[in-house]
Amino acid sequence: MDRVWGNPLCLLARYPAPGPNFNWAAVGVPADWRYNFTGFASHWNKNSNLGQAFDVWFLNLLPRASRFAYNSGGYLTLSFVPTLGTILLGLRAGEWFRAAAPKIPVKKFLIAAVLFAAAGLLLHFTGICPIVKRIWTPAWTLFSGGVCFFFLAAFSWVIDVKGYRRWAFPLVVVGMNSIAAYLIAHLWEDFIKESLHINLGDRLFQIFGPGLEPLMLGIAVMLTYWLILFWMYRRKIFLRI
Repeated sequence: MDRVWGNPLCLLARYPAPGPNFNWAAVGVPADWRYNFTGFASHWNKNSNLGQAFDVWFLNLLPRASRFAYNSGGYLTLSFVPTLGTILLGLRAGEWFRAAAPKIPVKKFLIAAVLFAAAGLLLHFTGICPIVKRIWTPAWTLFSGGVCFFFLAAFSWVIDVKGYRRWAFPLVVVGMNSIAAYLIAHLWEDFIKESLHINLGDRLFQIFGPGLEPLMLGIAVMLTYWLILFWMYRRKIFLRI
């Protein structure tokens, strides 16, 4: 039992939850923040958990222009631990592919999808551990893993079993350069948005009304990402580790 409670994931549950007099303003959480959990799940509330305490200690050991107090987005260094669980799920999927070849283990993928998604939802709705993507809680690891296995089963059945492949070419372009796609989305997003506004103006994205402007701009940005990746695909430029 001591080994279980000593696990890094369980340490978040053992760390004291924020009390009624907790100073939320000191950790960058606004007074009207609507997303705090109550009960046992409050151990994972924004910037009031073990991960926040660890970052205040660890990040201030490093040379900084000013003292670290909190991450405005609520991101945590310790989130790399449950993220490793997501990596292991992907590794397991690949092993199942290789072990079953040339067949496709669609049934295994579906069973895994149901079990993982159900486990994540159970943890969330029982209040044991909430589903929070931003800090990659264990419940999110399980739930998102289940959703990914659902998509893996569906795509494997349509493409590999039924042989319907032509429609998937846009996805192939992205999948063949997933590292490049990730970097483009995180490093070039603001530049691409600004360029679209400068060269095309604002009115084009308001063609269906101002309420849908963010959607139209998002579509234009995603199309730009894809065209860049298509250019790389045609020239066989692939970023790999």
